[in-house]
Amino acid sequence: MALDFELPKLISELEKIKPKKVLVQLPEGIKQKAFLVQQTIESIPDLNIEVIFSGETAWGGCAIATVEAESVGADLIIHFGHAKFIDSKFPILYIEIIDDFDIKQLLEESLQYFKDYKKIGLSYSIQHKHEVENIIEFYKENGVEVILSDKKGFAAYPGHVIGCEFGGLKTISDDVDAFLVIGNNFHSMGAAIAVEKPVYLLDVYNNTITPMGNVRDKILKQRIMSIDKFKQAKKVAIISEVKPGQKFGSSKFLIDKMKNAGKDVITVTMSEFSPDKLMNFYDIDAFVELACPRIAIDDFAKYPKPILTFKECLVAVGEKSYEDFLSEGVI
Repeated sequence: MALDFELPKLISELEKIKPKKVLVQLPEGIKQKAFLVQQTIESIPDLNIEVIFSGETAWGGCAIATVEAESVGADLIIHFGHAKFIDSKFPILYIEIIDDFDIKQLLEESLQYFKDYKKIGLSYSIQHKHEVENIIEFYKENGVEVILSDKKGFAAYPGHVIGCEFGGLKTISDDVDAFLVIGNNFHSMGAAIAVEKPVYLLDVYNNTITPMGNVRDKILKQRIMSIDKFKQAKKVAIISEVKPGQKFGSSKFLIDKMKNAGKDVITVTMSEFSPDKLMNFYDIDAFVELACPRIAIDDFAKYPKPILTFKECLVAVGEKSYEDFLSEGVI
């Protein structure tokens, strides 16, 4: 497996933009490539670009470091490893990175899982976009029709999947028998709780194929338990993140609904969640987070007090039923 940082594209785009100072965002797994990136940028003749790296976590295309960039006087953000997520007034250059990994053997192994299916929905994390046509052709040759998930919501391309919403999978769910996600557990787990059809993960990093049915059942039980606990809470806090791409739901709307439900409410802003930060609000019984919904879902075991997403809070205050919530998809 090798990661292609698309350095020729990086150089070409910087020659057009001609920035004076850039802030570079690298995902956690590739921060060790900082010197490679810096040397590449500094090698561009006549530009003399100053390079600064963000040390903050770049979870996804939603985590755009505009505040950091402005604070250091950068005139461009270079964001590696994710596709464009939202429009921004601050200039951003997205370098998606290509995962140049031979997945032929995994595709062949996957056929045993799809022998009873005629049509499968296909979604992929951005590093595998370059392989889509070959993947579709492989399944076609083996008698399985592939339909790409729709380009909907925050997805940048047909078939592209991100972790916070799965509208593109939901729109084709009635047309397929199962879903295949090319990528990692983060995306496949989200898909499994968003759609009712079977979901399979083709994990190129661990060289495995995993049915996600048991994961779905476990997470749904956790989410319902969190909602039930939240209903009993007296003091609650609504937490918003300052990152421009992590804003899900209206705090004003929830404040009114929770006050009507007899709860005392405060609002809090954070740049990033952690158990230590939340536990400083020791007298709060439960939390609602309006940032990435995966914080509440994936980090369930980290927090001793219930944390709900916006959609889950609507159930807790009686705006939605459990049935509607589950049928629409947890995410």
